[in-house]
Amino acid sequence: METVLYSPPVIFTAFFVLFLLCSKWLSRYARKGEMSEHAQDSYACGQRDVENYVNPDYSQFFQYAFVFTVVHVLILVTATVPADAHILPAAYVVAGILSMMIIFKR
Repeated sequence: METVLYSPPVIFTAFFVLFLLCSKWLSRYARKGEMSEHAQDSYACGQRDVENYVNPDYSQFFQYAFVFTVVHVLILVTATVPADAHILPAAYVVAGILSMMIIFKR
């Protein structure tokens, strides 16, 4: 019974309920009032009604972020594997190498 109380779903549910109760209790201190006419307007760099927005393109960055994520997860999995498990970390490393080969295929 004690291990069930410390399982991640139970802890998540407890913190979620605690968050909801605190949110409900603290909502009475929230500022109440009418929205101004500009409350939903776009706002950029201290100016209203900006028509020339910069829209950055991160498509070239995605490959490097993907490699970082895959390598990070592979290191976490292989570093925390039990001493008697040999097949699963090897399968993860092979899957990671395969995914990197696929992402950098031209």
